[in-house]
Amino acid sequence: MAVATMKAERIHQFGGPEQLHLDEIPMPEPGRGELLVRVHAAGVNPVDWKIREGKYARPQLPSILGHDFSGVIAAVGPDVELFRVGEAVFGCTGQNSGSYAEYAIAPTTQVAEKPTALQHTQAAALPIAALTAWQALFDKADLQSGQRVLIHAAAGGVGGFAVQFAKWKGAFVLGTASASHRQYVRDLGADEVIDYSSTPFEEVAHDLDIVLDPIGGDTQERSWRVLKPGGILVSLVQDPDQRAAAQRGARAVLLVCDHTRGDELTRIGDLVAGGRIKVYIEKVLPLAEASRAHQLSQSGHMAGKIVLKVR
Repeated sequence: MAVATMKAERIHQFGGPEQLHLDEIPMPEPGRGELLVRVHAAGVNPVDWKIREGKYARPQLPSILGHDFSGVIAAVGPDVELFRVGEAVFGCTGQNSGSYAEYAIAPTTQVAEKPTALQHTQAAALPIAALTAWQALFDKADLQSGQRVLIHAAAGGVGGFAVQFAKWKGAFVLGTASASHRQYVRDLGADEVIDYSSTPFEEVAHDLDIVLDPIGGDTQERSWRVLKPGGILVSLVQDPDQRAAAQRGARAVLLVCDHTRGDELTRIGDLVAGGRIKVYIEKVLPLAEASRAHQLSQSGHMAGKIVLKVR
């Protein structure tokens, strides 16, 4: 009996974008509580190329890259009751699967029904970036209407969603970005956009309730000056300096978005479908051009998301 196969972008060793290869491999089978999803689109995130370089969560090789996906359920594993074959879903793959492929495995806890108003490319752009922004602002910082928020790298994938979520909640939002992305961040809803190349943000921002930092280093060190007592800094990249936070009478937490909650994905999907949150996609490329997608992501010049169209 012939073994069913699929195409997938894999790395056989760590290194540059040239390590991505389109391979023909056996199709996986869903286990208990898992779904086999026929992938229509896969989102590209910075964590993908960090894994490719061997700098983050070194997987067993060869490995399929990618986490974000949108597609249609092709099969369900044992004990799956809430999802059915043929249903359109989006979410994140399991630990032993990847989304840069024609089929992917995902736990039911990391999947949500795709709103019919969303295209697969839009839905695939959401999971990691949108969930990171959501969990930082709401789960960690408990953002409330009327608060003042600074979003660093506001034109990035996480930053773009964070600006929109904060405005949706009723906050006053400041964002740092390059001059070329100033209007883009304004269009996202930011009340003030600070060109980090010409203006030190600490000279403009003050008395902030929340700082979201996906950059770290010197940016994080300078961010303590703009927090008010009782404020909070949420770092996405490094353990924040608790001593510096205490000196300001502030709090500091590190968020690692390593868990995907289907209920939060559902809430985000509904906000996008209802027109409250926009998905800005900078580039859509075919699966076979995953290496090109990584090059663009690593350039740091992209605003919005990069998505691989699988079918």
